[in-house]
Amino acid sequence: MSEPFDLLIEGGTVIDGTRAPRFDADVGVRDGRIAAVGDLRGRAAQRRLAAHGRIVAPGFIDAHTHDDLALLARPDMEFKASQGVTTVVTGNCGISPAPLEADTPTPAPLSLAVGGPRQRFGSFAAYLQALRDAPAALNAAPLLGHTTLRARCVADLQRSATEAEIAAMRTHVQQALDAGAIGVSTGTYYPPAAAASTEEIIEVCRPLSGSGGVYVTHMRDEQDAVLQSLDETFRIGRELGVPVVVSHHKVTGQANWGRSTETLARIGQAMQCQCVALDCYPYTAGSTMLHNDPVRLLGRVLIAHSEPHPQMAGRDLDDIAREWGVAKLEAVRRLQPASAIYFMMDEADVQRILAFEHTMVGSDGIPQGERPHPRLWGTFPRVLGHYSRKLGLFPLETAVWKMTGLTARNFGLADRGRVAEGAAADLVVFDAERVIDTATYEEPKRAADGIETVLVNGVPVWARGQATGARPGQVLTRRG
Repeated sequence: MSEPFDLLIEGGTVIDGTRAPRFDADVGVRDGRIAAVGDLRGRAAQRRLAAHGRIVAPGFIDAHTHDDLALLARPDMEFKASQGVTTVVTGNCGISPAPLEADTPTPAPLSLAVGGPRQRFGSFAAYLQALRDAPAALNAAPLLGHTTLRARCVADLQRSATEAEIAAMRTHVQQALDAGAIGVSTGTYYPPAAAASTEEIIEVCRPLSGSGGVYVTHMRDEQDAVLQSLDETFRIGRELGVPVVVSHHKVTGQANWGRSTETLARIGQAMQCQCVALDCYPYTAGSTMLHNDPVRLLGRVLIAHSEPHPQMAGRDLDDIAREWGVAKLEAVRRLQPASAIYFMMDEADVQRILAFEHTMVGSDGIPQGERPHPRLWGTFPRVLGHYSRKLGLFPLETAVWKMTGLTARNFGLADRGRVAEGAAADLVVFDAERVIDTATYEEPKRAADGIETVLVNGVPVWARGQATGARPGQVLTRRG
């Protein structure tokens, strides 16, 4: 007699995360893994979940997050679980909470992602142990941030690192990889890392070579010099012999709208001779630290969070400056430390990049304040409902693949991203006709419609419109 399943998902339509056509099947779960997929009628199970008329898919993998500390501070992770996300890739844009000492300076944007002394970790291993000691609802696949290393090891962030500083950072990279980091991220777009030379990055990241880790980057420029930034990224990957991931690919500034045709062609060309991946989010606005560079303040700027003036969240920067009777840069100074939402992209570029065959989905949300970018709560249902179902940008099988199998492959996440016997039981059950984002810029903290049940390692973490309180998340490393 067959051993009973812990859970049997009955009567659903499986989209398995490989782009294969959907098929009707039951899914049996045992010991945190998918034990069987097929006609399982009559099989014994401790619990049953009816999925008739619903899609059963792999849990979504958020390719680009800043959830490093939210996993510890907000372990139910409702803003991601409610979207069907089961794994978050953390430590992006060069920013990670380790390795930092108590007195390490944290200039923006590092300050947005790193808390007080109790939220700092002297080693990457200590951070991973904290995640294991207090598991969250979701899995974490952590990257090490190069900006964090510069803050700890480089005496003057306005210059490239010295040989001794590079050697110190390289040691931290090796230690983080030994602890299980899946790779290294950079954020040369931001002031703390802007002075880092290409050679500094290559030498700091030398331990990535042969490690199985990835190089992930918020590139130096996504405006006029976007092609040069892509070329720098590809060169780093070639020099190190490692896969590269171009974070939240976009072309910003009205003068550059339409240039995604050029950038995607360049990316496609590079893919012919090296491992290149990219992700994007499905919005025309981005969100990050509040800049004090006038060039980066062109266009509409919406304040998402201000530490000294929290009441200004959700207000336009121009309106705040007018109300205060000051110049825009003075208003920026008064609002700091702060984050903002920047309306800087063209919808045609967003659609072209999202539809590009190799593009993964990443939210890039900042889990902070009362008025975050709606992508924090809405990214994945927006792709499923708005771009796939309503606009027909790609079939649902492709949408799911961009959130699951493609992402698991590019980040080397073993046994994730597919519905198959033996794979980890990270699963989402959703209504394909109803799924849609409801988060807006005016009301950004609203859960999506149509996401019904979310399992992480076989345990429900989201059901009937709320978090279950279960916290079965694991730390995912290159060793699986």
